Amino acid sequence: MDRIAEISWHGIRMVPILHNHLEFAMVVKGLFESFRPDHVAVEYPHTLKTRILQGIRRLPLLSVVHYEGNDGAFVYLPLEPCDAQVEAVRLALAHDIPVHFIDRDTEGYPLDHTPMPDTYAITRIGHDAYCRAYMETYRHVNPSAEDTLREKTMAWHLRELAKSGKRVLFVCGLSHVNGILEMLDRPQATVIGRRSREKVGLAHLHRESSREIMTEMPFLQTIWERQRTRREIPDRMQVQMTLLRAAEKRYWKNSKEKVSRIQLKILNRFARNYALLNQKLLPDFYQLIVASRGAVDDNFAYEVWDLGSDYPWQTENPGLSVLRLRGEDLFLDRKRIRFHRQFKTLRRRLIPVPVKDKRKRGDPEKWKKDFSGNAICSYPPEDVAVEGYGHYLKKKALGIKREENVRVEPFSCSLMDGIDIRETIRDWSSGKLYVKSGLPLKGKVGSVVVIFDPDFPKDGKENFPWCVTWLGEHSQESDMAFYSTPAGEVMDGPGISRCQYGGFMLSYPPLRVYDIWQDSFFSAARNKPERLLMAAIDYSLEKHVVYLAAKPPSGWCQSMAARLGKKIVYLPLGTFSPVALKKIRQFHVLDGHGVRRYAKDYL
Repeated sequence: MDRIAEISWHGIRMVPILHNHLEFAMVVKGLFESFRPDHVAVEYPHTLKTRILQGIRRLPLLSVVHYEGNDGAFVYLPLEPCDAQVEAVRLALAHDIPVHFIDRDTEGYPLDHTPMPDTYAITRIGHDAYCRAYMETYRHVNPSAEDTLREKTMAWHLRELAKSGKRVLFVCGLSHVNGILEMLDRPQATVIGRRSREKVGLAHLHRESSREIMTEMPFLQTIWERQRTRREIPDRMQVQMTLLRAAEKRYWKNSKEKVSRIQLKILNRFARNYALLNQKLLPDFYQLIVASRGAVDDNFAYEVWDLGSDYPWQTENPGLSVLRLRGEDLFLDRKRIRFHRQFKTLRRRLIPVPVKDKRKRGDPEKWKKDFSGNAICSYPPEDVAVEGYGHYLKKKALGIKREENVRVEPFSCSLMDGIDIRETIRDWSSGKLYVKSGLPLKGKVGSVVVIFDPDFPKDGKENFPWCVTWLGEHSQESDMAFYSTPAGEVMDGPGISRCQYGGFMLSYPPLRVYDIWQDSFFSAARNKPERLLMAAIDYSLEKHVVYLAAKPPSGWCQSMAARLGKKIVYLPLGTFSPVALKKIRQFHVLDGHGVRRYAKDYL
């Protein structure tokens, strides 16, 4: 008999699997529906049958079968939804089909580290092609003594089941298929082995342990658990994209930061290349987290980990003892990752000094309820930073305008403002010398507009709905108008709310700007960036207005500036440091001037 051409024997349909992989669980589900077996056999020892069935009936609650080995070490068998054997038993129980546990109870079985192709290949080449390629590659490899005894035991049970003449679905490890098929063609004697085992226990897996020891990503297992009874089949690649999109929403909610398309593209490319370096088609959970941290930051990577490692089916009263397990308890190939999340904390002294920590602990939810917003004010250090960045943009814009006013011409009788090295070298073959002369720049910069996000409404919703106009408190401050996330939504302390600009406008000198969001003079603006720019043009006492944004100003605003004798200096947002922009973009709103006395203890 050709073992490769046929993975079956006398009515026994063999389903080779790799344990705890989603793709094989999907194969078992599909074959169960098409083959319609009368019996189901699995590669579990009969000595654990009672506890394993009890644990599988508890799903989607997670269970661990455990017992003490002869050497005194405890053995743990977690029961996970994505395991193909677990899926086979669940389907058999749901259809009242007899389940047979036909493996041998073996002590001290060695760990198998045979490299295997990525199981995602099954979704492209099919289960049969995947298994046959393995069987052909390893058909001449001699099994170990333990494997031989196990395969003989399973072959004997399968021959007994075949005598009934009914259809049997047998789910077993891929590495045993060649040996079992060989032994099925020869009569087998009963293998001597353990018939019973005492003190086999069943425990509920602790929530924190499920984040660490589940073989497949808990987010993936959650989707499989929800879709396994439907016709929808989850795709691992789509599930990873779903996770990243969910993490983007959480990242926005908790950090008020967005993941740009460029960052997402870099993340996917990094994760793909990382997977290929490890001979995988798709990145695993760890690689996805590393890519998230590298392409975005630690806060986003934490959201990916937090969502991806969360298994929702938990209970405070499991009816069993609760077991905490770590990766080393199961001899897992563990990888560590640390998240350096951006929290506002006090720097620890290098030499401990007995001083009292000024920071007062509290409940953010209570802070949110107590935030009235009736007499809000800004945080002065952040005002200084924004004003400083505004001055920097003014100098940058003036420098650009001066460069535009430079004229280059061949040297005749005067060096004018100096030699133009670039043009001289470019036309070196002609032997000419070029000089430059700068025309005087008329006017200065009066107003600055910075647009981080145009915030065009999507489905009637805005990310930056809070529109405010603030007047400068002294002669060194500009008047400011901005739109941002609402105050009181994210709290960093009592009376201290963290917000994020969508865009803002600075106009100097202060105490001149009326509330631009209520001023009907700017009602022609089609969106918030246009309203800010129109106000900047109208209130500017100087000729130039700086506009920093991802896209150039609209023709309407340019026409308005021309009518009022002003000029808009456009600066592309992508040419400026994203780190500096990120620092400027975040600010805090204080619930009254009194909060300024202790705000430094929280910020």
